[in-house]
Amino acid sequence: MSVATSTTVRFRRALTAVVLSTALLAGATACGSGGSSSGSSREELSAASMGELAALAAAEPAAAEADELAAVTPSPSTSAERQKFAKTRFVANAGLAAGATYQWIVKPYREGKFKKGAKGRTFALIKAGLAGAFAYNRLKAAANNAKGDPLLSKAMGPLTAGIDSLKGLGSKLRKGEAGDADISNFDNVIKGVKEAGRNSGAEVVDKVPSASELAR
Repeated sequence: MSVATSTTVRFRRALTAVVLSTALLAGATACGSGGSSSGSSREELSAASMGELAALAAAEPAAAEADELAAVTPSPSTSAERQKFAKTRFVANAGLAAGATYQWIVKPYREGKFKKGAKGRTFALIKAGLAGAFAYNRLKAAANNAKGDPLLSKAMGPLTAGIDSLKGLGSKLRKGEAGDADISNFDNVIKGVKEAGRNSGAEVVDKVPSASELAR
């Protein structure tokens, strides 16, 4: 790994620590409020949620590091090999974006976990915000991967604007300001990317990033 790449990786990890600390502090404050009668259940929720927050906060730097390592790996020698490599990276990045979007944005939204007064709302919003930023970055990476395959590049072309529109939604989700249109936008972009992959011979399967996978 080059010096520049190593520096970037260390910076991303440092940023992860800051983001995670902020998220956990916000969550701890939320858990600490209220009466003591249900304190034990709040502590259990906090522990479970913290595990997910740790995985989410670590996900983007880990995925970005994989991208950086792939970038310095010797390129495949033939056109067919380059296209196969591009599709493999596309499927991996798009799958992570799709899995994170459904698990921490679409699913909890449909379950009403983002509504004011909902139990665990603070944690749900923090996770959605981290997932939103992660999914956006993985979709951008997938779009870049798609450029290595002519058919996939053509299919992804019309989706560029939609992906770009997701840039600020992570922050909006974290603040509890996202509405039906925002969630639908995220969901529709993911569906479009999946369709582009399917029509180009690069089937995308949801892949929820886990702590154990990120530690590898």
